[in-house]
Amino acid sequence: MRTKASLGLKLAAGFTLVYLHVPILFVFLYAFTTESASFRFPPPGLTTDWFGVAWQNSEIRAALGLSLRVAAISTLIALIVGTLAAAAVWRTNFFGKNTLSLFIILPIALPGIITGIALRSAINLGDLTFSFWTLVVGHATFCVAVAFNNVIARMRRTSPNILEASMDLGARGWQTFRHVLLPQLAPAMVVGGMLAFALSFDEIIVTTFTAGNQQTLPIWIFSSLVRPRNRPVTNVVAVFVIIITFIPIIFAQRYAQRAEES
Repeated sequence: MRTKASLGLKLAAGFTLVYLHVPILFVFLYAFTTESASFRFPPPGLTTDWFGVAWQNSEIRAALGLSLRVAAISTLIALIVGTLAAAAVWRTNFFGKNTLSLFIILPIALPGIITGIALRSAINLGDLTFSFWTLVVGHATFCVAVAFNNVIARMRRTSPNILEASMDLGARGWQTFRHVLLPQLAPAMVVGGMLAFALSFDEIIVTTFTAGNQQTLPIWIFSSLVRPRNRPVTNVVAVFVIIITFIPIIFAQRYAQRAEES
């Protein structure tokens, strides 16, 4: 039975949404301002010139390409490792099963700075050079948790009887996985992959500890905040980050809803 929310609860929810999203609207607004060094409200004029300036900046294009590559590969690794780990936890009983689950989700539960320090210490102890792959490994640590959580939740709603029925009918292990289990897991893997990609793309704390001299797009934004005359371009790049992060999250939500309804 549904109950109507009180007026106070509606007002509190509305205030929270406004408080969270109005600053984002200002980022969009000042990406179009004609001023380059100072911000006034309302802006003295609007222009789209800063989008062209941002696109012609080779540092921004390089940072965007690096962020996309790191997010894509980290997501792929996370889906493979997270799915295999979820299958092990779901299908088998072994000592330390719950502890393993805890350790998998720990990187996303801990503050990012703790994860970043731990990863940097491991890289230094291993005498490794900070590179593209240290970034990928750093991002994959928390992306795995996202993939694992989505896949294990789907597996727990899947009856093991369908796997046994498939094997009773003569299907081998790979055939059972491909034709029976994978279609059941596909929605969770797609949603987990989209969320992991969005999480990786705008990550800055762990990136700071594992990037070395490399610049992803969020690090470029952070380093540009101290340049007053670069603020409109910084806002343009922030708009790109918001859009690229927002799209996978919306698709993941819609896809999950359709999967639940079907």
